[in-house]
Amino acid sequence: MLTRFFHDWEHRLASVSKDRVERPFEWGLEWLPEDAAAGGSPQETVTRWVRGVMADTQAFYTPGGTPSFSLDDSPANNQTPGQAGTLRFQSALPTPHEANNTVVARWFPSAAARTSRARGQRGPAVIVMPQWNADAGGHIGLAQLLARSGISALRLSLPYHDARMPPELSRADYIVSANVVRTLQVCRQAVLDARRAIDWLEDEGFDRIGMLGTSLGSCLSMLTTVHEPRIRAAALNHVSPWFADVVWRGLSTRHVRAGLEGHITLDELRELWQPISPYAYLGRSWPGHSLLVYARYDLTFPVDLSRILVKAYAERGIAHDVATLPCGHYSSGMAPFKFLDAYLLIRYLRRKLL
Repeated sequence: MLTRFFHDWEHRLASVSKDRVERPFEWGLEWLPEDAAAGGSPQETVTRWVRGVMADTQAFYTPGGTPSFSLDDSPANNQTPGQAGTLRFQSALPTPHEANNTVVARWFPSAAARTSRARGQRGPAVIVMPQWNADAGGHIGLAQLLARSGISALRLSLPYHDARMPPELSRADYIVSANVVRTLQVCRQAVLDARRAIDWLEDEGFDRIGMLGTSLGSCLSMLTTVHEPRIRAAALNHVSPWFADVVWRGLSTRHVRAGLEGHITLDELRELWQPISPYAYLGRSWPGHSLLVYARYDLTFPVDLSRILVKAYAERGIAHDVATLPCGHYSSGMAPFKFLDAYLLIRYLRRKLL
């Protein structure tokens, strides 16, 4: 009875969005770097490039150069309670859409961070990466709660979201779509953005840094964590081992699967999307500790996939904690479950960073 109740609720909540667009399948060869070896079919070209990426993912996920950071702390532009400024800097991966190339992050410092500039005395800080299609207000309440609990929060806007969305879009379709290489590159861009944001936090004197990501943001936070030795702890809210499987089976991505089917199989897509799949990195050395949160009645990140990832962490001895929410994916953002979720995430980060 509980399963049916939550599954029905998930379908109702998912049906609220009426602007999902089925876009055509594309290999996305125009998103390959200039030095990508061409030859053969488009699938062979993409496969060859992906294998090269997997041979050195640290290079793939390391931003080059040092951008100039601009923190707008004028009261007129930062009227959200607790917000001390809006940070902007250039993304390390330029895209064809100019609006998407400037990273926007809203800054919520803790009391310790407001009163001290000394390294080691500013308290911990966390990069917050919201879910797919989060609007400008998404996770702002969570960032405020983190700041009140003693953890400064830098809430990133994901690529092609809110202020970074070009005018032709109403949803952040370019970060998860039936365009194979574009999905890889835009998810990569999010990780590069997060690592540049960590550079800023370090320059500001923070030496205890964590990640908090939800849904797509959870996957991106995990990819950042495994490549970034400065991260001490990562709270991963809704988890799955394979990016392709979530897109193929998830309630939220049925329109994306409709564009993929008939052009590529799930096995082929899983291989090509290895660079953005957590499972591909479980044999690596992990610099920090993780919290894995999943929802018992999730239809967007199917629960059997979440349990596969949890089991894999345990079998490989990766340091982690596990928490299970008694709800679904969409309903985890509804009362009372959103309060339980926030409590679990903040309690974990306080324990690991404070």
